[in-house]
Amino acid sequence: MHLLIIIVALLGIAYVLNQLVQKDKSGATGTTLPNSADDPAQQSKLDHAAPGTAVAFISEGKLFYRAAHGEVKQLHSPYVQEMLDKMERHQEKNAWKQGTSFGISASGAMRRFDGEAAQINTTAMQFDEQGRILYFLQDAGMGGLFSYELETGVEKRILHRQNLALTDMQLDKATGRLLASASNKTGIANLVMLDREGDNYRELTGGDTLDTSPCWIPDAEKQILYQSTGIARNQSGITLAHGNASIQMLDMKNGSVTPVLDDPVFDYLHPRVCPQGNLHFIRRPYEIPKYETRNALIDALLFPFRLLRAVFHYLNFFSLMYSRKPLTSASGPAMNADLKEIILKGKRIDAEKALQKENMINGVPSLVPASWQLISRNRQGLETVLATNVVAYDMRNDGSIIYSNGRGVFLLGTGRLSSLILKSDLVADVIAQ
Repeated sequence: MHLLIIIVALLGIAYVLNQLVQKDKSGATGTTLPNSADDPAQQSKLDHAAPGTAVAFISEGKLFYRAAHGEVKQLHSPYVQEMLDKMERHQEKNAWKQGTSFGISASGAMRRFDGEAAQINTTAMQFDEQGRILYFLQDAGMGGLFSYELETGVEKRILHRQNLALTDMQLDKATGRLLASASNKTGIANLVMLDREGDNYRELTGGDTLDTSPCWIPDAEKQILYQSTGIARNQSGITLAHGNASIQMLDMKNGSVTPVLDDPVFDYLHPRVCPQGNLHFIRRPYEIPKYETRNALIDALLFPFRLLRAVFHYLNFFSLMYSRKPLTSASGPAMNADLKEIILKGKRIDAEKALQKENMINGVPSLVPASWQLISRNRQGLETVLATNVVAYDMRNDGSIIYSNGRGVFLLGTGRLSSLILKSDLVADVIAQ
């Protein structure tokens, strides 16, 4: 009897701890980043101070485009709409399972049949010489390369494969060859090359690394630059940390790799070469992974409570199975993702904190610190800081540069002066037409 009372008391403690954890995760306070294209109030805030610049950008997995003399609009993929329609029909077909034992997963949570858990995200984009935009769409199991006619809205499916995940596309408009970074479920990303039509898919790099952001070098057809990061794993193959990002040069003719920029103090990101032959890149401080002794102590102290929480969810599963009633009211609709924290270039960013303390560019707050610098390095090794608080950038055909601080897109002028092209709630990547 006493043992039963102790077990009930421990389960009660586990329940209280579970509620506190859920409350903390739900983000009762904090700043969220709404989608500007879906919110008319946010749409009205868009600034068009540089009407002669056409750009596209990715925000929360969605693709947006602003013509040189137009408004910012989201590009709606017919393929994505087709998938959404299928999800809706699936929801209608399985609606009767909600609230029954058929709607319970092995973990004891309620299964979702409304398709909200299925996300189809845009992971890369490029303009071609015909004014079309190429983009890659990806969900949990499939990935596809598509082209979109900006004038007509006609979409063409170029390549569609299971478990295909491409990012950081770079098109050579003269040859029609496309560079990209292909990742897999083990956490590895290597470079690939394919034709614009989706043919001649070829792997360029290998190894246990993150090879991303490839770019062509003008007048060097067989050489490319890319960003590379080493992966540290334990004996079980679990990723423990990532090393500093370096810039490497691959000679596709003989397969040799030559370091270009590598410093354990810095990350060197997103290499690009301008028509004059200068190397451009984003430089930011490298943050050494830390695992303090106190973390191990906290884990040891919390182990009994985490074990009790696991026992509670195990019992909750059987309660749902046989009585259709949970032991707690916590089960129910899944929480929406808290956008207070976002991931930009592999780093977790506290958006609320950043918007309060980071620099403002032309009155637009930044999501990344000033130590994220856009650098130009000439052939003699002389480096010039072109801009600070840079999340992403791209070069126009004339060699001019556009860049983003996470909340706005700017055209870089002379003397480090920048003109505002547009504002949005989140700009994770940007390209110029």
